[in-house]
Amino acid sequence: MIRRDFSERDIHMALDGELPADERIAYDAWLDANPEMKARSVRFAADRDAMRAALAGVLDETVPARLRNVVLGDAPAKAAALRPRWWLAAAAAVLLAAGGLGGYLAGIGGVGREDQAEDQLAEQAIAAHVIYAAEKRHAVEVPANDKDHLQTWLSDRVGLKLVAPDLTANGFQLIGGRLLPAGEAKAAMLLYEDDKGERISLFVTAESTENAKGTYASAQDGPQAVYWLDKGYGCAVVGSLPREQLAIVAKSAYGQLLAGLAS
Repeated sequence: MIRRDFSERDIHMALDGELPADERIAYDAWLDANPEMKARSVRFAADRDAMRAALAGVLDETVPARLRNVVLGDAPAKAAALRPRWWLAAAAAVLLAAGGLGGYLAGIGGVGREDQAEDQLAEQAIAAHVIYAAEKRHAVEVPANDKDHLQTWLSDRVGLKLVAPDLTANGFQLIGGRLLPAGEAKAAMLLYEDDKGERISLFVTAESTENAKGTYASAQDGPQAVYWLDKGYGCAVVGSLPREQLAIVAKSAYGQLLAGLAS
């Protein structure tokens, strides 16, 4: 069990789902031993839920250019100087909320992000999805009717035990998969389709030293990626589904991938 000193920052990480899983037991014990911090955690959670409820009607709206300019420092100096600090803080809060509550990264023109490994994984996954999900005859290298070979081949090439998730309960059938470059490494891409022709893809690589998760979109109207980086591998589920639906499918896929890696 991880033993270290926790702080208020860890409370925010826990509420945002960013606290490493191997620290969770020690974190919960720390909360139980610190009633004041536990009460603070409850209060922060209530504030988060209240903000989600208050902003539920605007989270999917386009952020006004003038608001983005103020937060990014591009507003005219004279106009910015006339605005009080609390106004700028409120503007930043709205931008962060519109970019995805819970600590998720939504990729709004680079607001609030740094060029990190998770961005690179998500961008590679989205780029592959845009290219191959649109293909009719050559979307995959190995079709789903040769699933055993597909899993063995990709596992050997990528360097991890890859089990293609069964997403029939989510309305998606496996089409097949292919091998792709991922920087200096290799990645496996699995492609799925529903009865309406909507496609989603899984992008998996064994080359990762980061520990992170979130959502990312390289373009406002393009596909999104829900990604995880953990324990030496990275996974991104990409599609143009509504955010909530994509998150549900991604959770199912990720759980099955983890089970396959552990088996």
